[in-house]
Amino acid sequence: MSEDSAGPGPLCPEHGQALSWFCCSERRPVCAACAGLGGRCRGHRTRRAEERAEELRNKIVDQCERLQLQSASISKYVAEVLPGKNQRAVSTASAARELVLQRLNLVRSLCETEEQRLLEQVHGEEERAHQSILTQRVHWAEALQKLDTIRTGLVDMLTSMDDLQLIQNEQEIFERSEEAEGILDPQESKKLNFNEKCARSLLLTQLWATAVFGSLSGTEDVRIDERTVSPFLQLSDDQRTLTFNAKKSKSCVDGPERFDHWPNALSATSFEGGLHTWMVNVQNSCAYKVGVAVSQLPRKGSGSDSRLGHNAFSWVFSRYDQEFCFSHDGQHEPLALLRCPAQLGVLLDLQAQELLFYEPASGTVLHTHHASFSGPLFPVFAVADQTISIVH
Repeated sequence: MSEDSAGPGPLCPEHGQALSWFCCSERRPVCAACAGLGGRCRGHRTRRAEERAEELRNKIVDQCERLQLQSASISKYVAEVLPGKNQRAVSTASAARELVLQRLNLVRSLCETEEQRLLEQVHGEEERAHQSILTQRVHWAEALQKLDTIRTGLVDMLTSMDDLQLIQNEQEIFERSEEAEGILDPQESKKLNFNEKCARSLLLTQLWATAVFGSLSGTEDVRIDERTVSPFLQLSDDQRTLTFNAKKSKSCVDGPERFDHWPNALSATSFEGGLHTWMVNVQNSCAYKVGVAVSQLPRKGSGSDSRLGHNAFSWVFSRYDQEFCFSHDGQHEPLALLRCPAQLGVLLDLQAQELLFYEPASGTVLHTHHASFSGPLFPVFAVADQTISIVH
């Protein structure tokens, strides 16, 4: 009897020899006689059984390493990312709750019902974010447990099965590996973040703006910086009125702060925090812009870089004839106004990162814009028809 017929394990039913070879075509163990020239597997691709078993061992080792890395990644996500998400959700919810309460204190007698509704929404959103995070914890705990079970099973197969058993359980190895590959890595999800929009209310914004502009102590003494005034504009002695002139002034001394083409001007005052309001008389002009800008706003040239609302440095409410819009970074949002405002109120809340435009005569909020403002903000003005004046 040949060397291949020795050893433990099942024998070939046809030749009585050990199943020491593997037929790649038929995907099963065979004996040396079957794999030989006169055997049933002649012409098939065959290899030694121990080589096939070694290949499967290597696959198991690779899979176990991948599972270990995936488990480490998920564990890090659960230990580091999810607690931070939860803390940020709680912190953001607290800030939103404080904002709601601050504004409602100004108009408490008019909006007790609105206060209750908004606080419930904030609480509900906080609970939703918290529940989403808890759900993620449960999901990834189950995923970790499943990965550990799969890995333990594979390790057990690796350590307890002989070559033939490994070959015979190849399908199970494949199914377990496929199951593990179906467990995806954690992905960023908005559902895990607190949605600050739940703290916003059209009613509250309207009442809050009316209350703020109704308080004289809330109006800033804004004056225009003469060094920035375009040569197409004339500044009044009190530094509050800008008058457009189609002819460029020859007496205007140029400087690095001055706008040399567009009819713009910046305030001499900037704001870095808190709540600020100012009022502009616009009834005499059919072409103007009012808003805020950062100091990086370019001053020279006829390009969009220095044109208010056409760059990332300025946020403005504008009128051209009977058309009104809000503009920022080249994006223009048309505004449907029933009438042309005689006065335009500007409210800048840097705590809430909100810019609001208001018509005092009708008590109407014309537009609100939320943005992540960075750096000091300057009131900014442009006029291409008649005059506009800062009201004080």
